[in-house]
Amino acid sequence: MMRRKKIIGTDLLSSSLSLGGVALGSKLNEEESFKLMDYYVEHGGNMIDSAQVYANWLPIESSISEITIGKWMKLRNNRNQMIVTTKGAHPYLESMDIPRLNSQEIIKDIDESLRRLQVDTIDLYWLHRDDPNKSVGEILETLNEQVKAGKIRYYGCSNWTTERSVKSQEYASGHDIQGFSGNQMMWSLAAADRLKLADPTLVIMDKEMKQFHLATGLSAVPYSSQAQGLFSKLDSGSLTFNESQIMPLYYSDKNRNRLERVRKMAIDHSLSITQVVLGYLLSQPFSTIPIIGCYMVEQLDECLLADMVHFTKDELEFLENDV
Repeated sequence: MMRRKKIIGTDLLSSSLSLGGVALGSKLNEEESFKLMDYYVEHGGNMIDSAQVYANWLPIESSISEITIGKWMKLRNNRNQMIVTTKGAHPYLESMDIPRLNSQEIIKDIDESLRRLQVDTIDLYWLHRDDPNKSVGEILETLNEQVKAGKIRYYGCSNWTTERSVKSQEYASGHDIQGFSGNQMMWSLAAADRLKLADPTLVIMDKEMKQFHLATGLSAVPYSSQAQGLFSKLDSGSLTFNESQIMPLYYSDKNRNRLERVRKMAIDHSLSITQVVLGYLLSQPFSTIPIIGCYMVEQLDECLLADMVHFTKDELEFLENDV
């Protein structure tokens, strides 16, 4: 059974790994989705990551991930076992340059997510994107009103810069209201070049953000935690390290070098490549709950074994070393 990690500033105890919900109801049909979620819960999982926008880029029912999770919780009668969580306030996909962070849209998204998830309260609600032109105070006050209304219990940010996160926490402290209880960012052992992001509204973990987490203890819930299986695919030979195959985001000498370090750590600790990659995040000196994107029980099973991995500070530095 997976260990539990406290989400700082809340009474929530999450399993050490969060199950990614992007594919639920879309790439995976309902039966396959239910099977994956059942297995995750049977092995101690209690937080399934979803969002209002998953998978609205496909010509299927809108917000199918939330709908699938809601139906599953209802049928399994397990809502109270779960940390119910989702994300909202994402721009419409056809107008990604237009933020959706005014009070009306935040409240609209919360209400619609409650209906799809078939719950009265969302335990941990995430703002999926930011609007740097909008006052953090206005945004936080709206969220606090939703807490008071009982619609959400806690909230966090996703794809917010460190500067904006700091301002938000300062505003919350200065006005004696609830602040962010977590931060979702793109983060894995694979070095990512932000200049090559296909979506410039995404935010990647960097040194400044890591220092922010170290200083505050704020929980990190990284997505793309395995860089879409980059190192596992390279190790197995299903992917070769050349510019025509590697996503531009990850094509660098840094990652070529890190692959060899991951391989050495896997041999030294009798771990799989996946377990080294997830172990890197799980061993951070602040609460980190990686989101794992799995399509099959076999993949999920391998990821869950990373729960017991712990690397020392020296081993983390070895993995990060780019020399």
